[in-house]
Amino acid sequence: MTGLDSWYAYMKSHDRTALWDLLHPDAVFESPVVHTPQRGRDITFKYLASAEKVLGGPGFTYVGEWRSDNGAVLEFKNVIDGIEINGVDIISFDSEGRITHFKVMVRPLKAINMLHRLMAEQIAAAQS
Repeated sequence: MTGLDSWYAYMKSHDRTALWDLLHPDAVFESPVVHTPQRGRDITFKYLASAEKVLGGPGFTYVGEWRSDNGAVLEFKNVIDGIEINGVDIISFDSEGRITHFKVMVRPLKAINMLHRLMAEQIAAAQS
């Protein structure tokens, strides 16, 4: 199973242990709404688990995929509160199939603003 296969399996299962195991200890997460890259497995896990809760509902679907030797770009769509969200996950993997870098880009601005609010609420709840 490749790292990308493991990512798709996580998105279907929502198994947080699988997500943790998929992340390299030095993983970096880049958010469309946070200025600086978030470094390390702990914070990357928090962001990805929170994003899965916010975005990963029944309407979430990947609609495009472009692969390289060590990564992929996955285009996704969803509708939340009547706002269509379109974005891409840019994922890099190490030789063992673990995620080393995960960047999310989202459009349109209305969707970014909504995701910023929902993600802030989700991360705050996870820290409580």
